[in-house]
Amino acid sequence: MIGPARRAAIDALRAIDEGPLDLGEAVARVRRPLTDERDRALLLEIVAGTLRMRAALDYQLAQRTNRPIDKLDDAVLRILRAAAFQIVYLSRLPAAAVINDSVELTRRTGKSSAAGFVNAVLRKLARERDTLTWPADPAITHSHPRWLVDRWVARYGPEAADSWLQFNNRPPALCLAANRAVTTRSDLARDLAAAGVVTEPTPRARNGLVVRDGQALSHSAFHEGRFVVQDEASQLIGELSDAPPSARVLDLCASPGGKTLHLSAAVGAGGVVVAADVRPRRVRVLQRTVERCRLANTRVVQVDAEGPLPFRARAFDLVLIDAPCSGLGTVRRDPDIKWKRTPDDLPRFAAAQRRLLDRAAPLVRGGGTFVYSTCSSEPDENEDVVVAFLQGHDDYRLERTHQTLPFRDRLEAFYGAVLRRVEAST
Repeated sequence: MIGPARRAAIDALRAIDEGPLDLGEAVARVRRPLTDERDRALLLEIVAGTLRMRAALDYQLAQRTNRPIDKLDDAVLRILRAAAFQIVYLSRLPAAAVINDSVELTRRTGKSSAAGFVNAVLRKLARERDTLTWPADPAITHSHPRWLVDRWVARYGPEAADSWLQFNNRPPALCLAANRAVTTRSDLARDLAAAGVVTEPTPRARNGLVVRDGQALSHSAFHEGRFVVQDEASQLIGELSDAPPSARVLDLCASPGGKTLHLSAAVGAGGVVVAADVRPRRVRVLQRTVERCRLANTRVVQVDAEGPLPFRARAFDLVLIDAPCSGLGTVRRDPDIKWKRTPDDLPRFAAAQRRLLDRAAPLVRGGGTFVYSTCSSEPDENEDVVVAFLQGHDDYRLERTHQTLPFRDRLEAFYGAVLRRVEAST
């Protein structure tokens, strides 16, 4: 019988390759039948690891076949990659079991004619896994697209780029943001510890906890809305927004709701947060977060992707736009992103970001704050977008910017800019 985690991993990888699902969505979809937590953990390890180390795996597979990797059948290549990851990087797993399951998966996928080929390639890899050789090429050894490696080397130098690549290949820890409306970070840590969940405070974010051991998401604190899952770099964008008490705030592109949680606590009972998103599925996720966390001062709305926003001019003291972007700053958590993006995507995202800023700019009152953020590492979507916006809006001034960088801060690459709308002259 094929190991349930391996079977589910191939299903998840296929869903990522063939459809719009990202790693988290694909794993969530296929993990439901798995009742053993060890199988669920192995499923995530195989899927994330196969995506993370894809270029390295392809290099080693290519050394053991006379067929070009890019000419192999997609289903066969997925099985080979997942098996190669387990053989090369998960040495605790018996290679024979990995190979046998992979051969059977090949047959069950309807590719019986390739079963012998899969068996031969993987057996050769297993025999040689203790003597593997690698080229002096960080794009292969650290498994990143060459165009992205070249960009980072040109911008920050080879040493910083190498550190960044290594950071992206380390599995991230679970990070929590305490719901300040109902608890504190220290109280939350104490309650989790009583149930065997070991945490430590985030070094920079004021209300975050890093989970070092235990099942935080099974704790009643999660179901009661005392925390949300949110990376530390993302939490820092909420802090950058610096919403004042009793303010009227618009959180545009708000799903899944981590920044909304921060804004809601900051403005308090006297303030109002309007949390908006475009796609119905994301609005539903946002609504669930607001309800679970009991954000009584927050209203969720769905807005159109184009055209005027359904709010009156100068209605808000603060508007936060966490803009849709390439996501290249979150490759550590979402390794599939690096294989889905191309250099041509960046101008497309930047154009959409500029349009979104233009749509939202009239909604900020005179003297109010406009915060633009992305989870992108690339200036095309960050500084360049802000410069272009300011050139077309002389009623705004740049107050400060914020950028976390993996090689420097040991955090995902998030960018933020705080803009101030100039008071109308009298």
